[in-house]
Amino acid sequence: MSATPACLLTAPDLPSDPVDIRLVVTDMDGTLLDGSGRIPDGLWPLLAELRRRGVLFSPASGRQYATLARQFADADDGMVFVAENGTYVVRDGVELSSDPLDPAVAARVIGTTRRLAADGVDVGAVLCGKNSAYVERTDDAFMAEASRYYALLKPVDDLTTVEDEFLKVALFDFGPVERTTAPALEPLTATHQVVVSGEHWVDIMNRTANKGAALRRLQRDLGITPAQTLAFGDYLNDLEMLDAAEWSFAMTNAHPDVVRRARYLAPPNTENGVLRTITRLMHLPTG
Repeated sequence: MSATPACLLTAPDLPSDPVDIRLVVTDMDGTLLDGSGRIPDGLWPLLAELRRRGVLFSPASGRQYATLARQFADADDGMVFVAENGTYVVRDGVELSSDPLDPAVAARVIGTTRRLAADGVDVGAVLCGKNSAYVERTDDAFMAEASRYYALLKPVDDLTTVEDEFLKVALFDFGPVERTTAPALEPLTATHQVVVSGEHWVDIMNRTANKGAALRRLQRDLGITPAQTLAFGDYLNDLEMLDAAEWSFAMTNAHPDVVRRARYLAPPNTENGVLRTITRLMHLPTG
């Protein structure tokens, strides 16, 4: 999986015949969504064609399940949502798998966040539960960022008193998260995952939880092989997911580590890279 990616539009080793794809899994932000954070209009007829051919389409995101379900409300019949970076997988409203986080670990992360904020770091925590996401920082700027990814978002006075089954803790840093917040969480990496999922976001989850682990479980349950799986990603929380698919594509504007890990490159999200790649590999109609 460490081979240098080949450009989708010129690679001589891509097959000329249609590829037998049974499962398409794609990250959202920076991958499927356009430069304005919207689902491309061309996805909806493509989803209908994939469904007609018996191909399962699965959004895989750090976003909350409720957020993904809302985005795909008009086309979610039979769709599998890999939410919260793989810690929560749902199909037709039924949980397929989850990997809950120990509340004591969540409390530890919340304490670290509070100390960072006291030291002047512009950071806030989102405690992600199955029933809702929770925040104790409620200024307009932070809430605007958090609400983009969490449709169910509940302000509380004290995150450590929340009762729910937790999936992860997501921290938003208004500065580059890899410089300040992520290093402060380094002690947790001995026992848990600390994953930079965007320029400003870092997620803390169980070591066993990631998009790739969720995808492999889904493949086993459905009898779909990695050779029949097409996956797209752009950031570090997509690495394991790309490993689980033989047809793994990094967007050309992806994080350098993702570009190195994927087998191929897709055009950037700003140029409908996911849709163009699916259409080309599967020889789907373009009109």
